[in-house]
Amino acid sequence: MMRTAELINYHEETNGKASTPETAATPANDQGSAIVRQPDASAIQVTPGGALLRSLTGWIGRNAGSAVLALSSIALFIGVWYLAVEYRLDFYVRFTNIPAPLDVFNEMVRLSKDGSFYENMLISLRRILLGFGIAVVFGITLGLVIGRYRMARQLMFPVLEILRPIPAIAWVPIAIMLWPTNEGSIVFITFLGSFFPILLSTVHGVTSVDPVLIRAARCLGAKEPALLRQVILPAALPQIFNGLSVGMGVAWVSLIAAEMISGQYGIGYFTWEAYSLIQYSDIVIGMIVIGFLGLACSTVIRWIGRLGMPWANQNGGNKA
Repeated sequence: MMRTAELINYHEETNGKASTPETAATPANDQGSAIVRQPDASAIQVTPGGALLRSLTGWIGRNAGSAVLALSSIALFIGVWYLAVEYRLDFYVRFTNIPAPLDVFNEMVRLSKDGSFYENMLISLRRILLGFGIAVVFGITLGLVIGRYRMARQLMFPVLEILRPIPAIAWVPIAIMLWPTNEGSIVFITFLGSFFPILLSTVHGVTSVDPVLIRAARCLGAKEPALLRQVILPAALPQIFNGLSVGMGVAWVSLIAAEMISGQYGIGYFTWEAYSLIQYSDIVIGMIVIGFLGLACSTVIRWIGRLGMPWANQNGGNKA
């Protein structure tokens, strides 16, 4: 009984101490020192600079692994290239005349001070943007009409399907005869290279639209122009942007081939002229520049697609 009474008294004393404001605010630990309460994380104000820094740090953390893998693959490629040239490999594939990576780098440094090299790049970019832009307008417009209306599909699609398998490079003689200048013929060939992928992707996107969406829009009173603009086009955008990415790649192939055959300026003409003058390092530099310019154009298309289709990003459309 005595032991039980002592326990009850101890419990009451302890509760009495915990109920006082002093002990509730600063409870004592075993050493008799006060425990400092940590501030609430939600009460901490984050400055815009700190938020930007945290966002940048998080982005670097999420993409660090991909960046390391990308740099490793590039370094491995350059290493294999160096070894193949250094030991003059000649096992069916010959590396006897291929320039070494260091020679290409030195030549690139020299060309970086040459204004004509940048002029060739700008001319090629102007041609690609003009031809691709025209292809976007005609490809998406015709794709919407052909995919939406059966009569238009029956009237125009057979002719387009006959022309589609013809390579853009095969159009070079006809293009030279059709257009009064080489510039016009090169832009036309670039347009042809990107037109058909954009057209087919748009047609496929329009025909794949869920009929329930169309019927729901009609029930809400949407007329045909509003139906095309507000329902069919947004629903077909993922397929359209896939066609834009493919069309950009084909446009670069067509442009370089046209510049090599009939051009006087441009990065394709620069590469072919380097081969004619036996300047092997310039050939590799031209190929590298073409690759980076094509990558930049495709990246811009992907960025525009992410900005124009936020619903696709929310549904996981940007996971790749």
